[in-house]
Order: sequence, then structure tokens, then C-alpha cells
Amino acid sequence: MTTPTVGVLALQGDVREHLAVLESVGARAVTVRRPAELADVDGLVLPGGESTTIDKLLRIFELHELLQARIKEGLPVYGSCAGMILLADRILDGTADQQTVGGMDMVVRRNAFGRQVDSFETDLDFAGISDVGSGGPVRTAFIRAPWVEEAGPDVEVLARIPAVDTQGRSVAAAGRIVAARQGPLLATAFHPEITGDARVHGLFVSMVAGG
Repeated sequence: MTTPTVGVLALQGDVREHLAVLESVGARAVTVRRPAELADVDGLVLPGGESTTIDKLLRIFELHELLQARIKEGLPVYGSCAGMILLADRILDGTADQQTVGGMDMVVRRNAFGRQVDSFETDLDFAGISDVGSGGPVRTAFIRAPWVEEAGPDVEVLARIPAVDTQGRSVAAAGRIVAARQGPLLATAFHPEITGDARVHGLFVSMVAGG
């Protein structure tokens, strides 16, 4: 089997962490900053960072329309945190001029979990991971994270916020959608690359490889 080439959009955000995890699960990981680089990858990760900044840089580097076109052609894309916002067709609490790349029929609320000081870790039951093989919850980190306010009929919900966090404390956002998939597009509100749980990236690489 040919090793899939998975790009990480390297305009802003936690690029290095995604590259390392992708390599650990068997992908050839490369950075993407130019149209020619985007044209050469089998899949793409949109990393966490600042969604408004990434949006502006996509347009400055002439990647926005090309990425939209490649998504329409079926390019597998995984969006983490800010990447989830970029993949949403509609957003709430964005800036006046903020655009998304789109592709997923969902409404995402930007900074839904609050400020940086409201960041937290929790374990999630993740469909397609927690219920496969040895399974078990996925350890996740939420940092100024979004959530999915509404999901269309073609969007598969993969994870929701549990009633309590890893410290046993009640979570006000219990039940909110924080991971979803629509065809070859995968989005999470959290940062799996930070916690060291590589299974979300493994799932994405299997999607890129046709699994």
C-alpha cells in the first residue's frame, strides 16, 4: 500500500505537533503554504490556531478558492479547533469579514467554551474509535474551542461533551457536539495532537487511504 501524503496547512497554528502525530500513524506528513503544495497532497489537516487569521492568510496566499475546489473534488480534510470553524458552512460569533472554506453542513459557534483560562481536558467517547478494537475514551484538550451548534442530516456526530470532566466536575456544555464527519471531511473542536492520543489522526489517515 502506498503511504499517503498528508499536508498540514502551515500558515499559523500548531503545525509541528500535527506533523509529528501524522508521521507516527504512518503518513508522509508535509507542510502546505503554496498552491502547488496543496495540489500534491492526498489529504490535508487544518490545524488549531486563530480562525480569523488563518482565513485571511488563506486568501493572501491564494489558497482559499483552491482549497474549496479540492474539497468539492473529494479531498479528505481534517479540521481541528480553528480548522473545524473553517470547515463549517456557517459560523456564529465570527468577525464581520470572516469567511470559511466550508464543506460541512453545520453551524459552528466560535470560542464557544470561553477564553484561554477556561481551557480544559476531558475524555470523550468517540464513534469509530472508542467502540473499535481495544477502544476506550479519547483524551482531548479544549482551548478557546468551538462547538457545533447545529448539524445537517448528512453530518455524522462522532463525539459529544460528557456530563463530567476528568476531575469529576460537572461540565456546563454537556451534550454539545465536538466531533463530526461528513464524507471525507472530519472536524473536532479539540486538540488531540496535544494530549498524545494519536487515534483521531489514525482515523483520518485511514480516511485518506480510502478506509
